[in-house]
Amino acid sequence: MERVTLFAEVIVPQALPVPLTYRVPFDWNEHVVVGQRVVVPLGKAKLITGIIRSLHQQGPTTYQAKYIDALLDEHPLVRPQQLALWEWMANYYCCTMGDVMNAALPAGLKLSSETQFVLVKDEDESTWPDREQTIIRALRSRGTMKLDDIAELLSVKQVQPIVKRLIEAGWLRSEEEIKEKFKPKTADFISLDKVHASESALQKLFGDLEARRAQKQSEALMLFLQLVQWDGKRLPELERLKLQKQGVQSAVVSAMIEKGIFVCATREVGRLNAGLLHTTPTRELSPAQAQAKNAVIENWNNKDVCLLHGVTSSGKTEVYAAIIEETLAIGKQVLFLLPEIALTTQIIERLRKFFGKRVGVYHSGYSDNERTEVWNKVLSDVPGECDVILGARSALFLPFSRLGLVIVDEEHEQSFKQNDPAPRYQGRDAALWLASRYQAKVLLGSATPSIESYWNAVNGRYGLVELNERFGGMQLPEVVLCDVRKELKAKTMHNHFTEQLINEMQVALEAGEQIILFQNRRGYSPLWECESCGWVPMCTRCDVSLTYHKFSHQLRCHYCGYTTAPVPACHACGSVDMKMLGFGTEKIEEDLQVHFPDVRVQRMDLDTTRSKSSYRKIISDFESGHTRILVGTQMVTKGLDFDNVSLVGILSADKMMNYPDFRAMERSFQIMLQVSGRAGRRNKRGKVLIQTYNPEHWLLDMITRGDYRSFYEREVKERYQFVYPPFVRLMRITLKHKDDAVVQRAAQEIQRLLVPVLKDRILGPERPYIPRINNYFLQQFLVRFDKKKESEAIKATVIQMMRLRLSESDFKQVRLSVDVDPL
Repeated sequence: MERVTLFAEVIVPQALPVPLTYRVPFDWNEHVVVGQRVVVPLGKAKLITGIIRSLHQQGPTTYQAKYIDALLDEHPLVRPQQLALWEWMANYYCCTMGDVMNAALPAGLKLSSETQFVLVKDEDESTWPDREQTIIRALRSRGTMKLDDIAELLSVKQVQPIVKRLIEAGWLRSEEEIKEKFKPKTADFISLDKVHASESALQKLFGDLEARRAQKQSEALMLFLQLVQWDGKRLPELERLKLQKQGVQSAVVSAMIEKGIFVCATREVGRLNAGLLHTTPTRELSPAQAQAKNAVIENWNNKDVCLLHGVTSSGKTEVYAAIIEETLAIGKQVLFLLPEIALTTQIIERLRKFFGKRVGVYHSGYSDNERTEVWNKVLSDVPGECDVILGARSALFLPFSRLGLVIVDEEHEQSFKQNDPAPRYQGRDAALWLASRYQAKVLLGSATPSIESYWNAVNGRYGLVELNERFGGMQLPEVVLCDVRKELKAKTMHNHFTEQLINEMQVALEAGEQIILFQNRRGYSPLWECESCGWVPMCTRCDVSLTYHKFSHQLRCHYCGYTTAPVPACHACGSVDMKMLGFGTEKIEEDLQVHFPDVRVQRMDLDTTRSKSSYRKIISDFESGHTRILVGTQMVTKGLDFDNVSLVGILSADKMMNYPDFRAMERSFQIMLQVSGRAGRRNKRGKVLIQTYNPEHWLLDMITRGDYRSFYEREVKERYQFVYPPFVRLMRITLKHKDDAVVQRAAQEIQRLLVPVLKDRILGPERPYIPRINNYFLQQFLVRFDKKKESEAIKATVIQMMRLRLSESDFKQVRLSVDVDPL
């Protein structure tokens, strides 16, 4: 029988414009399948992990295909639906499939390539200097060594020049060793040897131990039997560590294994908390919640996507749980997307009460090994495990097989959008596309839907269900506007707090209630300024001022991470009169300690929540009442549920509303209404105080009334008038270069090239709000597309034209980034 030559298109985790084609060894023809991981050569010596995208018999015409080096899986690691999602993302978001692969696979499933050195010559090394001789002798005895091994051997940090000399002389050769990053977690389990597994045998064993005066072993055996609740029939096992945690010394257990009392076996164990084994039924829905649930299901008869617009504290999570329960009952999987890791802490606990170990969690706060375990559980498709996946936007890449429902909670949140690096995808929109591949239903939920989603619902593309009453008949909070101008004139301000806010905080604290304060700026002070000449310390890499962080006593750039010590004097005039302007969450936390010295205050922002446990600790302390005042950035606005919060303070409303962006009003409305919803969530109407210099502003009036529909209608009219989404799609193109003159010339060339094609649909080039970031000068274009099919072809043509122009010698170092549907 004639053997067929197979070729494989392989996606590698690099920004290559097209997948690479490799030849499949004849012996592997029966074993290769689409979706498998393979090891392939890339470049001169590098080996890299890839995913087989397709198999065919047509070899490349422009280069000679290399052979696949190794197959890593017996079965596909990525399902066809996931590969289709990768391809759609690469096309829609103008990136490569390698970019998508990097974002999709947890690091534990991508193999790393480590350079190993081997000895080539077996000759007398005495002519070499001492260090080279040491390396040669070590390789002769060890066989292979890595750079780190050589550095440790010589006690030298920079060993590359020494190794390079040996390679050039033909004594050493470098090889690439593929190293598996994911290692399953294992544990030792002990059980009673079967020769002792009877009452009589045990009595004899205890007698022997007593005769040998092995008191500790006898006590350890008795403790083991108690812990496993031995009934004389089974041979139960116990994790060795649990016995040792009860005070049994490791040496005692080892001696008992050696004497044949215990049998020890090492087994793989999960890193994940399996959840509750005993679950409680989902809570009975209120009449309004039941009506909303039924309306959602009815809408799905005609439309696959439904928007649930429910006011804060209306009990949307209970509606979700009831629909999840029905989805699981028909054997389908559920993907529950949340915008922030912080939200998962509370939602996990609530859903696990209902669904136990069927709930799996997947987000970047988990370690690579934990995420790899979740991936493998979803891939193995074991019923009853990880049927409900709760996670941030990256969870949509998991290899589902029975996906029946996708829930996107707080669907308006901009955290669903990936900014850098590519793929710059919108998690909500990608989830909609993914659901269509599985013919799954989608439920979008929010108290303040995005303009785009609400427009789709109003115009019949999505179903729309309104839930306009709070659970238990609670009233929406009272919203009060505090006029900062009046209090400044009256000199009644207390640092950054109005007298009205201080008084309300005092009342709430005396009543044993809790408070949330919102300020959308972290750090201590955003500006240091010279009182003599107005000079401000700036980042050396970005065109932005440095923010002072008191805890670390540093001036820090929030764009590139540059830090420096606070300046003692002005760099322009030498004056030592430096003052701080503005305030962030760190400053608020400090000021509150002055006003309420006996009250525990905690801060929730990026600086205090860098680990997954820190979220849980802050939320747990506030839930338990240990923390009385919680100060935070946008993290405190997103769906958190606290029983005892009666007061919410918004300290600076005007900066959000005055931000130069067409979405500024939408974001301000969403943030302020969301954080307001944290007040009065159980048995008392809450109060919200908004500090502002402009209490007459139309947006604040709508927030005070909680009038989303009026806000939407006004905003949509402006978007239509000025041609912004939802009536068009946007694409932001950014050019970057370390030389300002070069990037300006490149932008002018791109403008000359694209204006004849796009006419009035392209705006720019222009400098962005911050024109230099991390030593790269920026120029930007904004392209508007009609919401039609041909827009995809136009988009692809534009990118192709730009890349061809930038590939010319003058502009080869200019970087190009494309952001489709930017926020």
